[in-house]
Amino acid sequence: MHVLITGGAGYIGSMLTANLLFQGHQVTVVDKLIFGGDSLLGFMTHPAFKFHYADLTETRLSSLVDLSDVDAVVHLAAIVGFPACQAVGHDVAWRYNVEMTQEVFADAEAAGVKRFVFASTYSNYGLAEDGLMVTEESPLRPQSLYAETKIASEQFLLEKSATSSCVPVLFRFATLFGISPRTRFDLIINQFVLEALTQRKLIIYQRGYARSFVHVYDVVRAVIMGLTADEGIVGGQVFNVGSETGNFSKDEIVQLVKKHVRGVEIQYKDLSFGGDMRDIRVSFEKIRSRLGYEPIVSVEDGIQEVRDAIETELVGNALSERHRNAHFIVQ
Repeated sequence: MHVLITGGAGYIGSMLTANLLFQGHQVTVVDKLIFGGDSLLGFMTHPAFKFHYADLTETRLSSLVDLSDVDAVVHLAAIVGFPACQAVGHDVAWRYNVEMTQEVFADAEAAGVKRFVFASTYSNYGLAEDGLMVTEESPLRPQSLYAETKIASEQFLLEKSATSSCVPVLFRFATLFGISPRTRFDLIINQFVLEALTQRKLIIYQRGYARSFVHVYDVVRAVIMGLTADEGIVGGQVFNVGSETGNFSKDEIVQLVKKHVRGVEIQYKDLSFGGDMRDIRVSFEKIRSRLGYEPIVSVEDGIQEVRDAIETELVGNALSERHRNAHFIVQ
C-alpha cells in the first residue's frame, strides 16, 4: 500500500512509519515538526519514504501530494491532550482538531483514497457511570476541550461513512506509554518513571482513579490492522484500542514504578483540578473479537523499558522533555 500519515514525525507516527516501511509499504509523511524531525532522519534515504513539511491548517493536503496513488490516510496530526488544547484555546484547538480533520478527509475522498484511519481517544468517555466498564456504545461524557474536539471529528467521520467511498476507521486509544523514535514524557507511565529516576519523588493526585494503558507499539499494530482488514469488518466502526489487562488505578501504577525504580518517595494529595478527569475501566472485546487484536507489551514491561532507556541515555530527549513539560501536573 501507499499510506499517507499526517503527524508522522510524532510519538505514534514515527513508529508507524518504521513498521510500515519494514513491511514493504510506501509511506508519505506530512508534518509541521513542532517537536523536530529527528524521529524521521533514519528513513530519509529509504526509496519508499517521502516527507512534506506543512501545517495542514494553512495548506491543503491536495496541494502538497498527488493523492491519486494513495491507498490510505492515517490522520494523527492534532493538538494532543487537554493541557495543550487548554493552552491554545477553543478556536485554535477546534481549527486543528476538527476543521483540519474535515479538510484532510475531504481531500482524501475527492482523490479516491479508499481508507481513512482516525486517531481518537478514550478520554471521550469521561467519568464512567456507576463504575461500569465502558464499551464503544457507552455514552460520551467529555471532561475536556480535547475530548470535545475528538468527539466532533468522530461524529463528522461516522456521518460520512454512510455514503463515502473513503472508508473511515476510528480508534479510541487508551493512555499510551513506552519508547518510540519521538518519545513523550507527558504521559502518566512515562512521566512517573522519568520523575522517579530524576527526582526520586512522585506527587500523586486522584490515586484511586482508574485508567487504561496501551503501549505505543501495540497502538501501531492496531492501526496497521485497521489499514489491512476487510472493509466490511472495520468500515465506519469505532474501536477501543488496548486490553482489559491494561486497566489500572494510578495507585497500582505507582506500586509498579516503585517495584522497578528503587528509593522513590511517594506523596499523595487530595486535590481536584479541571481538565481530563477520567475514572474508567474499558472493555476491548470488540477489537479482540473482530480483529483478533491483543496487546503484546504489558504495563510492567513498559515501565522497565522506559527506565532502561532513560538510565542508559538511549532517550536523549528525556531531560529536555521534562523541562518542556514542567507545567504539567503529575496526575
